[in-house]
Amino acid sequence: QVQLVESGGGSVQAGGSLRLSCAASGYTYSYNCMGWFRQAPGKEREGVATIDRDGPTSYADSVKGRFTISQDIRKNTVYLQMNSLKPEDTAMYYCAAVPGLYCSISRTFTSWGQGTQVTVSS
Repeated sequence: QVQLVESGGGSVQAGGSLRLSCAASGYTYSYNCMGWFRQAPGKEREGVATIDRDGPTSYADSVKGRFTISQDIRKNTVYLQMNSLKPEDTAMYYCAAVPGLYCSISRTFTSWGQGTQVTVSS
């Protein structure tokens, strides 16, 4: 129904910054909620941030004040600006989407990208 492609991952030193991009294509009209998730080896997948098409955002406590989610609706693209990166931010980052009436990390997202690797060295 909707295809998602992430880009922008890479390797940086602690304290550095990266900006991830998620380009959506296909049928996007009903997908009002977009999110970023991450998964590190040996750990469960965790929600990072979400953004509703109308603008409201939410963040995991671990990234508040450091990460910012934004969107360019005309380009069907969602971004994740990551500042003050820490080694514990190292993970595969996934873009996801879900239709519905509300946007939350607790939602069961139904469409997923392939992921982009973020590695933060100390």
